[in-house]
Amino acid sequence: MKRRLLALVCVSASLLSGCGLMPGDAERSTVTVWLMRHSASQEYLDRFTEEFEREHPDLDLDIRVQEWTGIGEKVQKALETGGEDSPDVIEVGNTQVATYAEGDGLLDLTLESMRDWGREDWLPGLAEPGQWGSQQYGIPWYAANRVVIYRKDLFRQAGITAPPKTRDEWLTLTEELDTGGNQGIYLAGQDWYTLAGFIWEEGGDLAKERNGVWRGALDSPEALRGMDFYRRLQALGDGPVDADEEHPPQAGVFAEGKVAQIVAVPGLASAILKQNPELEDELGYFPVPGKDAYKPGAVFTGGSDLVIPAKTDSGEDAIEVVAALTGAKWNTDLARTMNYVPNKAELAESVEGEEGVAAMAAGAAQGRATPITPQWSAVEADNPIKEYMTKVLTGSDPATEAERAARRITEALAFD
Repeated sequence: MKRRLLALVCVSASLLSGCGLMPGDAERSTVTVWLMRHSASQEYLDRFTEEFEREHPDLDLDIRVQEWTGIGEKVQKALETGGEDSPDVIEVGNTQVATYAEGDGLLDLTLESMRDWGREDWLPGLAEPGQWGSQQYGIPWYAANRVVIYRKDLFRQAGITAPPKTRDEWLTLTEELDTGGNQGIYLAGQDWYTLAGFIWEEGGDLAKERNGVWRGALDSPEALRGMDFYRRLQALGDGPVDADEEHPPQAGVFAEGKVAQIVAVPGLASAILKQNPELEDELGYFPVPGKDAYKPGAVFTGGSDLVIPAKTDSGEDAIEVVAALTGAKWNTDLARTMNYVPNKAELAESVEGEEGVAAMAAGAAQGRATPITPQWSAVEADNPIKEYMTKVLTGSDPATEAERAARRITEALAFD
């Protein structure tokens, strides 16, 4: 703990009886917090710091904003070395927690999570990847996930009065929109995060763990059904089958005015409107539909967790900071300020006034994350899921290609 001792040290036993703190003197600690750029506004951080320090007069906050580029190596170094200038609280991507926890680099926060913070109520897409083994290391901070962004005017022209509630309705509606030079939906062929949601909705997974061994699972009947739904939906537009949603950026394609729908985070709307301000009043949002009308479909949940390095000597103080940032007051404040999803479904009402964020919050309740293993990054580095999708969309046998991709995932997850 970075202490600044303001009291005089009594070096003579004869003076011990008279040793004490002068009025106004105190022992104070500094908690160093690493947060990522654009995760929270400076105005939010200023307000939080002011109130936190007022409520904790023995603590100072030192919030240092970090860049995402190269952050993995920087965090690993901080976890390994510790020391006076190292962080006591770190914001990390929700899928990164296992990587940092594997080497005993993080403080185990299971007790606090269960006793004080309501772990059972957290969004699963944030809470589950924050675990390693049976312990909770990452504490959910905020979430973001994909929704359907649509053109209200094109829906009206097609006679569609309400967004779909089920996947079958979504297919039917999209087919009606895919006419007259308009694309019913623009869905790139290698948008594997969207595919993951369809697979989860069918009860499948990208990979499964059994007895400590991870194996690719794209060849399961459930995963194949998810891919078949993707194929049918993707065909109702002109998205490239051999590229992902950033090649070309789908915001630009949508802004051109001939696309009825895309699957993206609501925040993409700002990029769309920058390129085509005339769409200001024509953008609508709805959760990715599920198989049944009573709940949205499964989606990949991105976002951030807060972790505490095991080597911090400010553990108790760091826990106070994490508790405040992830607690209901400041978590809902962050959600409203930054258009995020709060870390608990029960807090979603705090963003009901924003159509896009409300749609995102509804979907987040069905959110999931990629397989919770440090080796998953090896899968994404040479992503066989993208190649598999292109093969299927260009006519190859789905079962054969799924088996090949699952085998490559298994090999990547076994990489030591």
